[in-house]
Amino acid sequence: MEAYTDFARVYDTFMDETPYEAWSEFLTDVLKEFGIEKGELVLELGCGTGSLTELLEDAGFDMIGIDNSMEMLNIAMEKRANREKTEEDNEEDEKKDILYLCQDMREFELYGTVKAVVSVCDSLNYLLSEEDLLETFQLVNNYLDPGGIFIFDFNTVYKYAEVIGDTTIAENREECSFIWENYYHEEEQINEYDLTIFVKEEAETFRRFTETHYQRGYTLAQMKRLVEESGMEFIRALDADTREEVTKDSERIYVIAKEKSKKSQE
Repeated sequence: MEAYTDFARVYDTFMDETPYEAWSEFLTDVLKEFGIEKGELVLELGCGTGSLTELLEDAGFDMIGIDNSMEMLNIAMEKRANREKTEEDNEEDEKKDILYLCQDMREFELYGTVKAVVSVCDSLNYLLSEEDLLETFQLVNNYLDPGGIFIFDFNTVYKYAEVIGDTTIAENREECSFIWENYYHEEEQINEYDLTIFVKEEAETFRRFTETHYQRGYTLAQMKRLVEESGMEFIRALDADTREEVTKDSERIYVIAKEKSKKSQE
């Protein structure tokens, strides 16, 4: 079953505590550290409903968002249309024009290169094999400008095996509720989670639908090796929660890598 189909309509409701602003500030700081300024082209892989994409656009970057779910992108484009209408009503606002593309990150295509690629919210954990990750990293390297930067995060094996594996999470809201059941498959290092969602319809009735998602946990050693095999230079890694050195108990890790194989045409 495809992920992020029916779930897309309630995704923002259940993700309302996601630290998009903190992610945007972190990414902006790193991009500026490597000389990537306002107005330069940045690609987000796994952009979902565009919440982070819009914040990075607000920070001054020229954004492209890629996601494999048309349902998620439809919501992102609705947000874009609402922004455009607001900007038309306020002539002082600078017009934003985010480009959204429905593509598989393992096969994505662009018309040209970009200054940076970002991917957060464990989007890369949906790639269930090292081969898929390597293909994606090679494409990132291909579409980065000379010396361009790749910033991504991932959930670790430790998080799936020791923290969320084989747990059930439930949440009840006024308009919708969900049950999230995790099953960790140790041999494959894959976390399966079954979502059951109830959405309020007319006449006080609720519609029930289900989705099954699969994510694979990775280690920092695996990610570093795959980054280097793709042709990029591994710069550094940080614990995503503490922004300090990675430990054996790190649940989510940021990686910063750099394109190194192309020569600048300047």
